[in-house]
Amino acid sequence: MSEQGILVVEDEPHIRDIVELALRFHGFQVTGVGSGEEALAEVDRNSPDLIVLDVLLPGIDGFEVCRRLGARQIPVIFLTARDTPADTVHGLTLGGDDYVTKPFSVEALVARVRAVLRRSRRTIDLIRKVADLELDEARWEVRRGGTLVDLSPTEFRLLAFMMAHEGQVLTKRQLLEHVWGYGGQSQVVETYISYLRRKLDPLGEPLIHTRRGVGYVLRAQ
Repeated sequence: MSEQGILVVEDEPHIRDIVELALRFHGFQVTGVGSGEEALAEVDRNSPDLIVLDVLLPGIDGFEVCRRLGARQIPVIFLTARDTPADTVHGLTLGGDDYVTKPFSVEALVARVRAVLRRSRRTIDLIRKVADLELDEARWEVRRGGTLVDLSPTEFRLLAFMMAHEGQVLTKRQLLEHVWGYGGQSQVVETYISYLRRKLDPLGEPLIHTRRGVGYVLRAQ
């Protein structure tokens, strides 16, 4: 049985109960709360392995909860009736790992929880290096020129995938599928490439290069 802890944040009690019951049936330890304030307090008390987070919450909404989590490196799956492309992009840009719209299949949600946990907690005893950039997948650490770089979980996974394919031009679709597990069209790739450049470029020469109309490549000059 899994000992991974899931925090379910949903203000509709019957939906929260269904999700909690399904996750417990599949072996997860589950805590449920009904507001953004309770969610942040629970994270402070017991850092979960993943959060299933409703967007339309009383008080602090789900997007704001995700933003306040910042660099805590806790995967988030948004669960919401808001299904416009703009909402999806906004949720993923804030650091969400997946976006499930209501009504939803409970079994599909459990499958997505497992997939996100696999992506987020996969650690390989391997250090990747490109020029003066070093990524330690076992410790979830990135350094450039010896300086520790603070990355969100999504930024880390994106950088790790690009470093694993050093010198190879990667399309936006490839990055979406391998980093986000999301096959649609989205501006989230450009947003996260910008985040990485903003954190890495001040420490040395640019390593991430754009191939217009194709995608991105990570390589030293």
